[in-house]
Parts: sequence; C-alpha cells; structure tokens
Amino acid sequence: MPDLLRATAVHPALYEKSSLAFWDDDHISAQMLANHLDPTHDGASRKHAFMDKSAAWIATALPPDEFPNLLDVGCGPGLYAERLARAGFNVTGVDLSRRSIAHARASAQSAGLEIRYERQDYLELELNGRFDAAVMIYCDYGALSTQDRRTAMAHLHRHLKPGGRLLLDAFSLAHYRSAQENRTWEACPDGGFWSPHEHCVLKECRTYPPNVIMERYAVITEDGTATHNLWNTCFTAVALAEEACRAGFRVCGIFGDVAGSPASDKGDTVALLLERSVLHPRQAPTAEPY
Repeated sequence: MPDLLRATAVHPALYEKSSLAFWDDDHISAQMLANHLDPTHDGASRKHAFMDKSAAWIATALPPDEFPNLLDVGCGPGLYAERLARAGFNVTGVDLSRRSIAHARASAQSAGLEIRYERQDYLELELNGRFDAAVMIYCDYGALSTQDRRTAMAHLHRHLKPGGRLLLDAFSLAHYRSAQENRTWEACPDGGFWSPHEHCVLKECRTYPPNVIMERYAVITEDGTATHNLWNTCFTAVALAEEACRAGFRVCGIFGDVAGSPASDKGDTVALLLERSVLHPRQAPTAEPY
C-alpha cells in the first residue's frame, strides 16, 4: 500500500531515479528493441527515414576522411552506428542495454560491418584510445541530471582528441512550453509494454520549472509497484552552449536538429556541433537565444 500511495499521490524529487533499471528488464528491453526496430515509430529511436537523412548530414558536417574514428554514445541496437559505418566512419558504439548491444553486434556481423560495440555506462566510460568525433543524440543528454550531464561531458571530452568534434542534441524550450501536465490510468489485463502479466499503469506528465519535464509510469502488479521516471531537461541554444563550454568545448554550429535543419525558436529540438577545446567558459561564443 505505501508504494501504491506514493505512486498515485507523491511527486518525485527532481531527477529522482527509477525504481529499477528497466533497460535491462527482460520483458521491457524486448519491447524497447521492437520499438527501436519499427521504422515508423519514434518512441525509442527516431523514424528510420529521419535517421537516413541525419546520417547523411553527419557525414557532411564531419567528413569521415577528416574525422575517421567516431564514438556513438547511447548507440542502442546500432541503427545510427550502421548508417555511419556505411558512410565511411570507423564506429565504436556504447550502450548499457545488454539486449541492444547483443542485437547490434549480431546485426553488424550479418551486414558485414566492422563496428566495435561496448556495453558500458557512459557515466563511467572507459575506452582505449581517443576518437576524432562523437555523437550523443536522440536527446539523451537532457535525460540526465545536472551532475550526470557534467560527468558525461567530462568523459566525452577525455575520449576525444584535441580538435575532436561532438554532435549533441536536446529538447528545446518550445518543447517544454508545449508539455501538458496530466495523469491517466490504463488497465492491461493481458499484459503490455511494462509487464507480460496483468497490470495497471498510472502515467503522469509533470513540469518542473523552469525547464524540466518528467514522465512517470507507475506499474502496479500483484507483486507490487515499480516506478519509471523519465526526465527531459530542455534548453535554449545559449544554455546548452554554456554547459558545453564549461566542459571544455567550443561551439562550431547551432542547428534545429541532428539532420542540420536551421535553428528556430519554434523547433522541438536544438543541436550543437562542438569542438574539444580548452577555452574558459567566459570565452564561450555567443549563440542566438532560442
């Protein structure tokens, strides 16, 4: 009963963690992989048509002959990694999900692609060598707490060569402003995404001013209640650039998404192309206040 009361009545503290690592839950990870591989679904990865466009633009913004060794952080089942390998990069993919990494390795082998995959937490990233470029996309950056973002950026900085480039995206303030706070219940008598057994799901969307959105899924089964807290910190281009520059990067370009669309104050995302630098934060280049 206390778990149920908490799930229905108590708002979690900012960046409070989920009650279990759902990305390695046997059932949930299988559902996530299926969503990744659905070409029309954008709840786990972006739609495949967008990824095709994005990978082509990345190969233009980061020519493989200049930036041959690329690190894909949060690679999932390798959808971007394979596209980037075909574009001419030597790709290393990192992800924490056992199921995603296993699928990525099998898929690359089947396709005859030489992609290195490592199952690691990018908050504890430890790889041999340094890279010419890295990507951390599908707004993974904003899913982290403030301290975890600092940690992730420090690891990325350390794993890039001097002059190495990083492509990073996050949800925008327009996305934050469009969020609608709500709570909905769903009964799943035959199982569903969160459990193969009968369960109910309380889904809650809540905003934490000035720029954080939380989606919480409280999954109630006969065995108890599990809570899954999904956080999204939203940014202006200026705020995202300031965090990057404090971590030792300088801004090379500002875009609306990771396919190179123009930046806009109405866009759902903001993307930065960064270069590993030793600039002091006060030397950070200015950015349009989207």
